[in-house]
Amino acid sequence: MPASKEITQGGFSLVELSVVLIVIGIILGAVSIGKDVHRNAQNQRIASEFIQGWLLAYDSYKTATGVTLADNVSLPTGCVNRQCATDGVPGTTLCDKELRDAMLKVGIGLPNGRAEGREDRYVYLDSNGLPHDLKICFQNVRWKEPGDTSGSYVSRSRNAMTIEGLTPELANFLDHYFDTVVDARFGNFRENTLANSNSTTKSPWSKTSTDIDENQIAELTGWMKMVL
Repeated sequence: MPASKEITQGGFSLVELSVVLIVIGIILGAVSIGKDVHRNAQNQRIASEFIQGWLLAYDSYKTATGVTLADNVSLPTGCVNRQCATDGVPGTTLCDKELRDAMLKVGIGLPNGRAEGREDRYVYLDSNGLPHDLKICFQNVRWKEPGDTSGSYVSRSRNAMTIEGLTPELANFLDHYFDTVVDARFGNFRENTLANSNSTTKSPWSKTSTDIDENQIAELTGWMKMVL
């Protein structure tokens, strides 16, 4: 009878398995880095084009009309929309069609936003790939600033850009971009609930990327103080 042939079974050695796992790790790492680079570029565009674009539009309105946005030309109040904030009560917001019409009426060009007629909106993705909708408004708010003596603070009426729909990641990015230091209480860019706070210490933004609201990362509202 012919000799039986020995049957051998192939398999992966520990070295081969290690190489495969290393390659998978490299691929996953590259994907993660790619996502981070994309979000950073996205945040940079929001800051330098969208937010800066609205800051420029606001300043251009003042230059063109001589008054604050939507203020009374014949009897100016110095407050956005002719509504000055009182303690605990911010002025009426100027948003949506009223904001765009006020700008276009005096020939102010608007930044590129979500679409024509929606220049005050900007859609972006969070770290989980879910969409968020930024919204720009302007209003007069109460703003704590240093007083006449060291360590004292007083509440003053200040015009501000309201930015709704901020993820914590974007809020921190914009805070560092405009103030160089991430702090929701101090600086020209603050969380709306802390802008008039009596606190004398630095504060982080009140939510993080682990806070979830209706299956997406929770959102914050920021106030950017205007020069005028």
